[in-house]
Amino acid sequence: MVENLENWARTLVEAYGYVGIFLISLTESIVQPIPPDPFIAGGTALGLDPWFSAIIATLGSVFGGLVAHTLGNKLGEPVVRRLIGENSFTKGEKLFNRYGIYAVLIAAVTPIPFKAVCWLAGIFEMKRITFLIASFLGRFPRFMMVAFIGDSLGNLL
Repeated sequence: MVENLENWARTLVEAYGYVGIFLISLTESIVQPIPPDPFIAGGTALGLDPWFSAIIATLGSVFGGLVAHTLGNKLGEPVVRRLIGENSFTKGEKLFNRYGIYAVLIAAVTPIPFKAVCWLAGIFEMKRITFLIASFLGRFPRFMMVAFIGDSLGNLL
């Protein structure tokens, strides 16, 4: 059973490798619920380079976050204003303008849904450069850690 699972995982890594890590990281930052961490760790455990995997995952995640930020900015504001009301929207905007960079950093490093914060950053018009820097500063160390944990586990196999 374990051998079949390992063969399946190895086939998946060989078939999709870095492109798979990029795509899962990109889409997770926009809409899909599966975090890229198991794919990064699994890929590096099965032989992908941990440095390159972390860089690819970070680029995919930050680019996906930028897409979510843009979508939030272009599409989200009217919907959120109607859902929560003008007064709550104004309070949320002030709060995000004051603490948004910390929200992005915390969501980028922790299991808090990064995509939700990316959308909110766009809805509340966080500056793109600030958003991009905070996203990169949070995502890269997280993905580096995950990649090297996977690499270490692969060395044990």
